[in-house]
This record gives sequence, C-alpha cells and structure tokens, in this order.
Amino acid sequence: MVKLNKIYTRTGDDGTTGLVDGSRRPKSSPRMAAIGDVDEANSAIGLAAAAFGEGREAEALFRIQNDLFDLGADLATPAGESEDFAPSEMVLRVVAGQVAWLESAIDDATAQLEPLTSFILPGGSEDAARLHLARAIVRRAERAVVALADSEPVNPQALAYINRLSDYLFVAARLANERGRADVKWVPGANR
Repeated sequence: MVKLNKIYTRTGDDGTTGLVDGSRRPKSSPRMAAIGDVDEANSAIGLAAAAFGEGREAEALFRIQNDLFDLGADLATPAGESEDFAPSEMVLRVVAGQVAWLESAIDDATAQLEPLTSFILPGGSEDAARLHLARAIVRRAERAVVALADSEPVNPQALAYINRLSDYLFVAARLANERGRADVKWVPGANR
C-alpha cells in the first residue's frame, strides 16, 4: 500500500529523482522522460473520461488509467541483469493479460465500425477530440519508452501495452463519433 504523508521531500532539489530500487536518476534521463510522458498520457485519458461521465466508456478509460499507473511503476523499477520482468510481491510489472484486455477491447470496438475508406482528422465530437488528443500523447509516451529501451532493458509487455493503447484510443474515438459516421475525413490537397 502506498502512503504519502508529505508531498514535498526536497530530495529532488538537486535535479534527481528516486526510483523503486532506491537508485537516483537525473530528472532529464530517458527513464524519467518515459515516466513523465506516461503520466501526461494518463492525465489526458482522465480528461477524456470526464467527458463520458459514467458508463462503459468511462469504466474502460478508468481501467486504462490504473494500468498506466502500473506501467509507470514498471518503468520506475529498473531491471536487474537477469531480469525476466516477472511481477512479484515487491515488483509491479505490466503483464500479458493487460495487453490482451486492450486487444480484446480493440477487436470489440472495431467490430462496431465500418471499415475506413480515408484517413480521418483528429476531431468530430468533443468526446472524440479528447480521445484523439490522448492518443497523440500516448504516441509520444510510446516514443519515450522505445527511446529508453534503446539504452536500458524495458519490459516487453510494457512496450506492447503502450503500443496497443494508442490503437484502442483511435477506435474509441471513432466510436465516440457516432460509430465512425461523424468522423472528419482528410481531403488530400483540399486547400491548395
């Protein structure tokens, strides 16, 4: 259980932050950039969820927000040399079941949509626009996690999760646009 009695600690005043294993990293490090971008994505998803109020769509987004906290904890726990990225009592890792849930949700949403015949612009209804903004922020978070993986080991399930999440947000935005009927289609060269 997490217990936060004091929000400020002053330990980061030197430009570093503590990780789960007790090590400290510069706040400008690739690991901290990935954690920060995942946090921003989570906030954008919270903004999208607020538009839905209650119901199935909001519940799915709240579930994803919880999973993104798991992802942040995963990224805040550097891998040991023999790390297999298995979760334990003391180590929280994103697992295949979380990725599978996203894939199932993507498949369910896609089954309700007409196939795309054009690229679409990120807009339409306010609900869809919020989901598209969250999708774009998730893509940035994915780039940051991939950049981290270029220099340090990263849980493969964490990479899969963040990749699938942007796909989920895309189809969720299409559902929010009257099941794709209110999507705004791109017209190549329309304003030449």
